[in-house]
Amino acid sequence: MTEPDFLRTAQTFYDTVATDYADHFRDVLAARPLERALLAAFAELVRAAGGGQVADVGCGPGLVTGHLHGLGLNTFGIDLSPRMVALARQAHPELRFEQGSMTALDLPDETLDGLVAWYSIIHVPLDRLPEVFAEFHRVLAPGGRLLLAFQIGDEPLHLERPFGHPVALDFHRRQPDHIAELLHRSGLTVFARQRRELDETIGDTAPQGFLLARKPVADDRR
Repeated sequence: MTEPDFLRTAQTFYDTVATDYADHFRDVLAARPLERALLAAFAELVRAAGGGQVADVGCGPGLVTGHLHGLGLNTFGIDLSPRMVALARQAHPELRFEQGSMTALDLPDETLDGLVAWYSIIHVPLDRLPEVFAEFHRVLAPGGRLLLAFQIGDEPLHLERPFGHPVALDFHRRQPDHIAELLHRSGLTVFARQRRELDETIGDTAPQGFLLARKPVADDRR
């Protein structure tokens, strides 16, 4: 099957900027206590349910993968960019990282107890998000948890020549209610939402949105 243009564009972009990106965002969580709290809450929920495998989908250089591992989760990373995967393996040699696409995850059905997509759905066109969320539903075990992070808004940010490199990419902003509805249609239940307003002192260009969801179990009444 031919790879969609948006995947090729994103892969080229991140292969090109990978080293500069990893250096720039190496300590990004240090100034974001709310984000650390949400990751900690996600980790606690997964551990309470048995603490199985957790995938960081769109892991980049492995920052969040490593952070979740430090919170006691059995994590591994998946990224579209082979250069990002190589940097993640260098930074976290104790963890597993694989190249792959969230549109077609190379994972058996119902094998994950948790899945994080930390600012990685932002490069997927809106009309392709249902198939991505269907993949998340497929690979999550019943009761499995999902954490999404994204920028809030209606218009994409078009970024050109990041770090001086001759590449460009659209960063799609999302509305939390719409993303929650798409998750519901895919069979996932949103049970928590968080919005953080724009904070330019830490480099924000838009408000930030976070959704926690769960794949229901057969007898789920919640």
